[in-house]
Amino acid sequence: MSVLKIYNTLAREKQAFSPIVPGKVRMYVCGMTVYDYCHLGHARVMVVFDMVQRWLRASGLEVTYVRNITDIDDKIIKRAVENGESISSLTSRFIAAMDEDAAALGVQKPDHEPRATAYVPEMLGLIKKLETNGLAYTGADGDVNYSVRDFHGYGKLSGKSLDDLRAGERVDIGSGKKDPLDFVLWKSSKQDEPEEVKWDSPWGKGRPGWHIECSAMACKLLGEQFDIHGGGQDLQFPHHENEIAQSEGAHQHRFVNYWMHNGFVRVDNEKMSKSLGNFFTIRDVLKKYDPEVVRFFILRAHYRSPLNYSDAHLDDAKGALTRLYNALKEVGPDSNPPDLQEAYALRFSEAMNDDFNTPIAIAVLFDLANEINRTKSSALARQLKYLAGIIGLLQRDPQEFLQGGAMSAASDSGFGEMVKAKIEARTVAKRNKNFAEADRIRAELLADGVVLEDKPGGVTEWRKV
Repeated sequence: MSVLKIYNTLAREKQAFSPIVPGKVRMYVCGMTVYDYCHLGHARVMVVFDMVQRWLRASGLEVTYVRNITDIDDKIIKRAVENGESISSLTSRFIAAMDEDAAALGVQKPDHEPRATAYVPEMLGLIKKLETNGLAYTGADGDVNYSVRDFHGYGKLSGKSLDDLRAGERVDIGSGKKDPLDFVLWKSSKQDEPEEVKWDSPWGKGRPGWHIECSAMACKLLGEQFDIHGGGQDLQFPHHENEIAQSEGAHQHRFVNYWMHNGFVRVDNEKMSKSLGNFFTIRDVLKKYDPEVVRFFILRAHYRSPLNYSDAHLDDAKGALTRLYNALKEVGPDSNPPDLQEAYALRFSEAMNDDFNTPIAIAVLFDLANEINRTKSSALARQLKYLAGIIGLLQRDPQEFLQGGAMSAASDSGFGEMVKAKIEARTVAKRNKNFAEADRIRAELLADGVVLEDKPGGVTEWRKV
């Protein structure tokens, strides 16, 4: 079997993956800031790194997967105050919504989902180490800041010199900073802030900055050095750059061996943003498309490529996934164990080991489906279902997916019964040689998004368009 290679953002090249502890992988992914519903960018992060951890496990590795939850942040405080509710009430509500969205997309739960508010003591300990090492200072405004120019490796992840860099969008340049690039480790409490966001510290009451959260949680759960750190491309700078500065500045050694970043989501070739009015939550999209279609759409693009969202692309993904399910509907898998040395399985593994190349892996699935359609081989059907299952696809009953699955049931519990009644009426019309009526019923169902397929023996099956 081929060796897994991962594109390491830090090295700017694909590198053979060699875990720190043989046979074990420790992976941390930056999760969501929970003040609103998850959007398509969040969906991509969740699905991509779910696919990564699935493949690592399928390759026989023991994985510890951590994806954090940021439940204290400026945006969270602002939204809670606007709503007139507590921070914990707001974040609990949107964590529950995030879990629902993730489950719908077939995303398995990480091994650990640490919430930032539960790790404040660890953050304080990390800040104290940075202060001891001469990398943190208290400004005139009471905030504790990181002194960027005193960390000699700053900029190595983003590949920019200090003079090229500017403070990130989420960093406030206050009067208490020595340098505009310096970022906040500990924010001094403001009088008008809710009491529940004020913690005691050696520097007075306050709350953690955004970046220190991930350094502290990752260190606590995975150790001072671990294998893989992932997240969206937008986090490369400043968030991940600052994580490196904090963690390596505190511990005086390498923080992460492999950095992975998934590409942006674009909408009709423009960057998704609320200001452009092209911003879609996962819930918006799932009102129109089956969750597995959305997952398939995300995985059909390479994780590092831009992902261009449009209804046309989702419709195409639906048609493609339908072709795979049709192959399994026509030929059921046999019950034998999968053959990992069979040609299609080897090609699939080769693709996945090449920096998780899901477009090529999915192309293998289509080759398998074509061969199933030609040979009617139940052994190949078993291979198709097994290989697709590794990346979280094709595990439903084919007929259930083809008839709209959970979507149609959720939108109209009587939809299936209506279709069956019309099929029965059409069968009666054909029996009575009233072919005009039979054609009318077929056209009526097609207008409702239902395609009829007449099978041998007088059986009629249906599926959603």
